[in-house]
Order: sequence, then C-alpha cells, then structure tokens
Amino acid sequence: MNSDRELLRHTLATLAYRAARALEDSPESFARFDGAGRTPAQILAHMGDLFDWALSMAEGKQRWHNSEPLAWAAEQGRFFAALKAFDAYLVSGGRINAPLERLFQGPVADTMTHVGQLAMLRRLAGCAIRGENYYVAEISTGRVGANLPAPVKPFK
Repeated sequence: MNSDRELLRHTLATLAYRAARALEDSPESFARFDGAGRTPAQILAHMGDLFDWALSMAEGKQRWHNSEPLAWAAEQGRFFAALKAFDAYLVSGGRINAPLERLFQGPVADTMTHVGQLAMLRRLAGCAIRGENYYVAEISTGRVGANLPAPVKPFK
C-alpha cells in the first residue's frame, strides 16, 4: 500500500477516535439539541452520508444521498459502518477512482469540522466531553470503529 493511502487511513483512524470521544456517553436527548441550525442527529447523519459519498467516489460510482437521521444509537452505528467501509476499500488495494487529495479535502476534512461541531454542541447542551491530549492517544491505522481505547492522558 502506498504512503498516501496509509496517511489517509491514519487520518480516518484519528477521525474515528475523535468522533467516538465526541459521541460517547452522549444522552439520547443530545441528538435533538438545537444549538444553532442542524441538530447533532442531523450532523451525524450528514457525516455518514459524507463517507458513503467518499466510498462511491473511490469506487468510481459517485452518488450523493441526504439521509434522514435514524435513532441516535443507530445513527452512530451507521456513521462508524460507513467509515469502516471506506477504510476497507482503501486497504483492499482496489483502484481509487478519485484523487486522494480531493477525498481528503472534501468528505474527510468536512467530517473533521463536524466532529468539532458535535464537541462544541455537547458543551452548549450541558454534557461536555472531557478533553485529552490527542498527541499521545492510542490511535492506530485501521481502528475505525466506535469501540476505542480509553484516553491515555485525559485533562482534569
């Protein structure tokens, strides 16, 4: 596998880790919190759509779909499943029918922004996430599911 794919895969693992931290222990009521426009459930549905789109572009069959949010736990599962499917395609060695740089600057970077939005909305909704030192976090290429290691160095 080339280094560009490996870097993109590590980026996906980083994104999964940060998304899991922004979502873990979030109450069901958080899904409907209206802090400024889209609800967390709508943001998360969009994040899943972004990775469905990324996979479709990589496969050479570009398609976009605007999903209606599922129940909160189901929507979280859908997001991580879409992330896993995209990562699996990258590791498969299959032809990538879109420039990796564009996949990064579009769906991947957009999702990073949305993870930050979810973290900020958690604070506004009164259920803030605990900060941590992400530099020392146990992030490994290929680990893109919701079940990730505990923080190595959380902030007090």
